Amino acid sequence: MPKINGNEIRPGNVLEHNGGLWAAVKVDHVKPGKGGAFAQVEMKNLRNGSKLNERFRSADKVEKVRLEQKDQQFLYEDAGMLILMDTDTYEQVQLAADLLGERRPFLQDGMMVVVEYHNEEAINAALPQKVTCKIVETEPVVKGQTAANSFKPALLDNGIKVSVPPFVGPDEDIIVNTETFEYVERA
Repeated sequence: MPKINGNEIRPGNVLEHNGGLWAAVKVDHVKPGKGGAFAQVEMKNLRNGSKLNERFRSADKVEKVRLEQKDQQFLYEDAGMLILMDTDTYEQVQLAADLLGERRPFLQDGMMVVVEYHNEEAINAALPQKVTCKIVETEPVVKGQTAANSFKPALLDNGIKVSVPPFVGPDEDIIVNTETFEYVERA
């Protein structure tokens, strides 16, 4: 694995530090009036989700880890495990459902998921950025309510609540951003 200097750390980099795998979430370069410059790095453990703030000077060396990304198709869920199929080898893989976190409800049958591996261990899974969902319940349209930024709550078929524009009604398909949980457009 390549070693990089402490001042070369960027958000999104995966580092091997203190015997664990950490993703750099936020990086601030600080130049105090007295003493040498350093990078203040907020990191998240990829295995257990704990957070850590660490200072790295430019002379410090850290291991930068490359994760292997594979496209895999979601088949079904069984006892808290997601069953995915590698589309190249047709091999089935089991991953813990909590790997997706709060984005889990957006997972749909047959959806392609990008799984990141480190030495054959699944570290992270990413859904497509936009997903089509059906509105189950929302308030009726109020005639004359055409204010520029007025939104109303809506319940989706997967149990997630989002805010939608007033012209969107029940039983309509909409596209939702899986990262921000926001309405994007009608499907």
